[in-house]
Amino acid sequence: MIHAVGLRVHLDTVWAAERQRLFLWVPVLFGAGSGLYLTLPVEPVVWAAPGAVGLCALAALLLRRHTAAALVLAALALLAFGVAAADWRTERVRAPVLAEAVGPAEVSGRVVWVGAGEGPQRYLLDRVRIEGLAPAETPERVRISVRNPGAGGTIAPGSRLAARASLRPPPAPAEPGAWDFARQAWFQRIGAVGFAYGAPEPVAAAAGEEGGWLSLLSGIRHWVSARILAHAAPSSGPFAAALLTGDRSAIEDSALKAMRDSGLAHLLAISGLHVGLVAGFIFFAIRALLALIEPVALRAPIKKWAAAAALLGAAAYLLLSGMSVPTQRAFVMVGVVLLAIMLDRASLSMRLIAWAALLVLVVAPESMLGPSFQMSFAAATALIATYEVARSPFARLAARGGLALRPLVYGAGVALTSLVAGVATGPFAVYHFNRFADYGLLANLGAVPITGFWIMPWGLVALVLMPFGLEGLALAPMGWGIDAVVWIARAVAAQPGAVTLVPVMPAAALLAITVGGLWLCLWRSRWRFAGVAIIAGGLLLAGLERRPDILVEGAARVMAVRGEDGRLWISTRQRGRFVSDVWLRRDGQAEAPTWPAAGEGAAAAGLRCDTLGCIQRREGRTVAFVRDPRALEEDCGRADLVVSAVPAWNLCPGPEAVVDRFDLWRGGGHAIWLEPEGVRVESVAEARGARPWVARRGPSR
Repeated sequence: MIHAVGLRVHLDTVWAAERQRLFLWVPVLFGAGSGLYLTLPVEPVVWAAPGAVGLCALAALLLRRHTAAALVLAALALLAFGVAAADWRTERVRAPVLAEAVGPAEVSGRVVWVGAGEGPQRYLLDRVRIEGLAPAETPERVRISVRNPGAGGTIAPGSRLAARASLRPPPAPAEPGAWDFARQAWFQRIGAVGFAYGAPEPVAAAAGEEGGWLSLLSGIRHWVSARILAHAAPSSGPFAAALLTGDRSAIEDSALKAMRDSGLAHLLAISGLHVGLVAGFIFFAIRALLALIEPVALRAPIKKWAAAAALLGAAAYLLLSGMSVPTQRAFVMVGVVLLAIMLDRASLSMRLIAWAALLVLVVAPESMLGPSFQMSFAAATALIATYEVARSPFARLAARGGLALRPLVYGAGVALTSLVAGVATGPFAVYHFNRFADYGLLANLGAVPITGFWIMPWGLVALVLMPFGLEGLALAPMGWGIDAVVWIARAVAAQPGAVTLVPVMPAAALLAITVGGLWLCLWRSRWRFAGVAIIAGGLLLAGLERRPDILVEGAARVMAVRGEDGRLWISTRQRGRFVSDVWLRRDGQAEAPTWPAAGEGAAAAGLRCDTLGCIQRREGRTVAFVRDPRALEEDCGRADLVVSAVPAWNLCPGPEAVVDRFDLWRGGGHAIWLEPEGVRVESVAEARGARPWVARRGPSR
């Protein structure tokens, strides 16, 4: 009895301390519902989620005196609400998607976006017309790659172009569980992707095709990017355009790789750092200028005026930068802080991030599964939780140390920020990109202060001077800072072991790490440290992932087998290179050996090939890879598994499993595991399920 009373007192104490933090779990549960919807194998009944919201909310209201039951029901209502919101969003963006490849055909459309850089480009088109395709079957948006734009490189957003092009449906994942570009394209209303033969040509717009405000905004972004590239130094202009408008089209691949390998790629993704710097610079500059005017400073609320100006400036930067998910999150957070200043209210930082996440998810529930949303909010949440604890010690240290110690305090703050952000985003970087920048902390210590105190202020000055044609005055010093950051990136990336490649972790492991991290960050009582155990469980799950032994592309152009040395061996690097690159990245490999030529063997892979196909013998099993129908009779009689690039129909009754050309056509890419209890086969189609963004293929045999 005494123990029960003590437990009740303890729970009451915890409840009193944590009840104000319950709201922080609202976006978590809402987002979990959205993520659940996006990963379901089938489309839910349209009324199921809204009905569950109503029933759970009503039951929670009726049981409001029973706190535990009411909280559980409210959590279920929020989960169902997230499912309903994602379902509604899916139907809202529904648009035609190509069922099969089309072309070469004449394709025309209005340019929604194209980069301002020279060289290969990607044109995003709307109001599309495709030769031989009925309007009801024509995608709303199409993305076309152009290797040599030629005169078409001068076509700006809002103009109309025509090109001879081949189009196909948005590609399916390269293997089961890989990133689904077709799902992303669905929510962007992109119904086809392809490439143009030669340079596109501008064409006259039809009557009534004038663009709206989004077209105008894209045109302004393109104009600003073009001005930056024209008046900045060639080495720094592409980076300046990326920082100010989000246009990365002109950045060299080697420079982008150096930024990624050094852990500085986040500086190119316009996010909280950039929006905060822009708003902060405007706020302090306007307030300082108003303070110089004595009558205004004495009689007017100049702090509120400065906050209003900073809010307008941040909104303009949001529009100019393309409104990506990190930028939206940053704008919401900065906007709430500035509104709090204008209303003489104190902002609650962790509530701030919760509101930002909720607003982003309500507008775009599909962002829940994207790396941009996950990494952005992981870093912001971890940093706010850390500084809730570390803010007071840092403030006391800075106050007692005086001016001499403040640079050291700032350096410690940058180091702590980089460390916390790196740890928080690390699992997501491993899951989505399979790489970890080992010297990211070192690179950020040098690059972040340069970006904050030099590059971004000069960039803002360049935008202010641009209407007067004087942007070159600010782009020159901005370029000095950019050159310094790029030098740091290249120097760090060139160090031995700068990047660790990591095999993909299972989704369950990332989910456990995420839940553990949220538990650790969102609560305040000591029970928050249970999150450490949950994170440890996620890391354990990550180490238990077993990669496939065989991978086959959906078009049978490229295959891969795991050799005795544990590495993937790729059938060819001449075709299907994008798919094989995804396989290697998810396997944690930088390069891969190729299969032996006809008449040769590779002992490390257990492979031997002839002109008709290849045979692999591994762990007591024989696997036949058939390229020619003439090999079917012999291979089907001796192999345990047959993977055939040609139709096998019912010609292979002997093997334990058969994957032939028709299986690949219907199911897309296949992953195969050779396990002691048998052969396990999983296709991309099985992993994706029957969803609106999944192309329907023919019936099963």
